[in-house]
Amino acid sequence: MSGRPLTVVQLVPALESGGAERSTLEIARALVAAGHRSIVVSAGGRLVPQLVAEGSEHVALPIGRKSLRTLGLIGHLRRLFRDVQPDIVHARSRLPAWIGRLALRPLRPRPHVVTTMHGLNSPGRYSRIMAEGERVICVSNSVRDYALHHYPGTDPARLVVIPRGVDPAEFPFGYQPDDAWRAAFFAEYPQLAGAPLLTLPGRGTRLKGHADAIGLLADLGERGVDARLLLLGAREAGREAYLAELEALAQSLGVADRIAITAPRSDVRDVFAISALVLQLSTHPESFGRTVVEALSLCRPVLGYAHGGVGELLAELYPAGRVAPGDRARLVEHAAELLRLAPAIPLLTSHRLSDMQDKTLALYRELAGP
Repeated sequence: MSGRPLTVVQLVPALESGGAERSTLEIARALVAAGHRSIVVSAGGRLVPQLVAEGSEHVALPIGRKSLRTLGLIGHLRRLFRDVQPDIVHARSRLPAWIGRLALRPLRPRPHVVTTMHGLNSPGRYSRIMAEGERVICVSNSVRDYALHHYPGTDPARLVVIPRGVDPAEFPFGYQPDDAWRAAFFAEYPQLAGAPLLTLPGRGTRLKGHADAIGLLADLGERGVDARLLLLGAREAGREAYLAELEALAQSLGVADRIAITAPRSDVRDVFAISALVLQLSTHPESFGRTVVEALSLCRPVLGYAHGGVGELLAELYPAGRVAPGDRARLVEHAAELLRLAPAIPLLTSHRLSDMQDKTLALYRELAGP
């Protein structure tokens, strides 16, 4: 470690799941490994035991709760800042960023403030705070462009593009699950056996493009291309009406017997590894597209709409997988081509977890000084 040890406080709503939460743990782990003090403030959640086991401290404050009572936490957070005297406060979400700003207001000297724009939030005064850190980490060039477009007063020099990264040890090139896993998976979803598997990962929201994936399966069938479709992670509580809509669509297109819709699973790596094609068909641009990098890290081809962070990643890492958003004819044409003979996928040399960790810690060091 070069320079003095730093104290870094990350602010996040909770530690349950999601990209911001995973990045929080990944940076916390890197801070501890480099000899720094890592503190995370959140409402808690299932990832807290892992965070603490990896050497960080957790302070339980529901700073992401959308309630007037959350303003009462400003004093608690201010006392924490006074006690630990952080070098860096890193806010990863809008409400925690606002609470953090108000808590820091009377403090002298103040720690340096970093924000990360993880998503393409609706522009406005509430969201603007994510573009107002001393340094603003953008998870893609698409996010950087979005910030400059919607917040034209932003100094471009404060925006730093640091894409999220994937651990090649977690998603190793050419990995395949063992026979026991395969047997258990196809016993659970027998309708997916016997043909190339298309997997679309994503929550049960209309924006993820599930209907487009179902239409693609039907279009492939009309071309004489037999395939199966897994909507991975779409079956969630509270989404019953949407799932019924998808099931009705599959029935009307005659593909209901070739589809499975699952709850979120912990064996995503194994599912991706047996997939002939991983789909990313979000109907609106996304800020990044971690599943694109995860699949390519495993040496699995990806087909996705060429907009937002997904389009950016495909242009750089796998151009053969790009399709104009909503172009149904080209989507089925590309899918058939990739299923017949996918272009070779090179070993991943960018968008690695270590890249993201090293660049973030270097940014902290730059701000905090020697």
